[in-house]
Amino acid sequence: MPAFEVARSLILASVSPLGVERVELLSSLGRVAAEDVVAPWDMPICDNSAMHGFAVRAADCRPGGSLRVTGYIPAGGTVALFEPGCTVRIMTGAPTPPGCDAVVPIEETEQRGDVILLKEEVSSRKHIRFRGEDVRIGNKVVPAGTIIHPPEISMLASFGKAIVPVYRRARVAVLSTGDELIELGEQPGSGKIINSNAMSLAAAIREIGAEPVLLGIARDSRESHREKMAEGLKADTLITSAGVSAGDRDLVRECLAELGVRQLFWKVDIKPGGPFAFGVKEGIPVFSLPGNPVSTMITFEELVRPALLRMMGHRRVIKPYVQATLRGEVRKKPGKVHFLRVRIEVENGVNWATSAGDQNTGILGTMLRANGIAVLPKEKTVFSPGEKVDVHLLRSDVGMLEE
Repeated sequence: MPAFEVARSLILASVSPLGVERVELLSSLGRVAAEDVVAPWDMPICDNSAMHGFAVRAADCRPGGSLRVTGYIPAGGTVALFEPGCTVRIMTGAPTPPGCDAVVPIEETEQRGDVILLKEEVSSRKHIRFRGEDVRIGNKVVPAGTIIHPPEISMLASFGKAIVPVYRRARVAVLSTGDELIELGEQPGSGKIINSNAMSLAAAIREIGAEPVLLGIARDSRESHREKMAEGLKADTLITSAGVSAGDRDLVRECLAELGVRQLFWKVDIKPGGPFAFGVKEGIPVFSLPGNPVSTMITFEELVRPALLRMMGHRRVIKPYVQATLRGEVRKKPGKVHFLRVRIEVENGVNWATSAGDQNTGILGTMLRANGIAVLPKEKTVFSPGEKVDVHLLRSDVGMLEE
């Protein structure tokens, strides 16, 4: 039974980024750039006005002085020439004429016919965006490994990048096992359970930008298990739920072995989620999760999610810990890392962590109230009120303070 950190390291060492595909710019949102994108020209591409006003030479200007207006340059217009001692009216974004070293905003002038009167001191380089002051030709504008957000979309669009190289989305097959399961929409009778794990896993997979492939339910026979698993092994990765312990009908590990999956480990020193197995077949990772819905969600979060992110090119795959202060005492048995479902609230500049409720793995409601998982070290047994613990946030909208 490997330690939690060792198990996660083994998993991450067994996966690598998937292939590269080229997608339309908007489709790259949330994806990871697979290649450096280099600026093909300077940005701005030419000196241009940052204001509506008048292009001038600062040496020709003084408060109370006047300049004759000899031309007009609209946004998108062509460069106009102007004589020393004169000015050209110019709009925001329009190219500044040769010899111009400043723009005077309209509100700092008074126009009388074809002459303007200057109200303020004019300094050189004022209100001009100079060529290349943002990005120089040849600069990396989006390095490989960057997650593409709206600012990257804007930068790529500014350089005309209609097609972007990104890492491929992972296709993740999801298989639930057990005769007791029924599908969503069926009426549960005595001893029957709706297959909610498939939905929670599919949602978690989709949330990180991967593509879930739902295989349905494998019944408690080797034939059903092997048939469904063989289909799942055609995807980039396979996740099974339930049937991974040592009961008479826990067939998952045996059937995976029959299909050529090499098991790297079984059981991890964590609670909940201890009966977790991981294997590989021809580069395809296979995760076998416990069937309890809480254990399924927590093991996905802590052990599966980082691997899928790495497969899709992400470089920061493990959520950073944020420290929170316990409101009440917490006790646990030694020997296992405990994942405590907590509710995080920020009060008076302090991140407070409160138990989200009954920590029994059969209590799904506690997951609804939780917005974080406190990761409690394996050998420590008592955590006092006021003690700080490391927390992985479950939701991005939690306003915690980072120290």
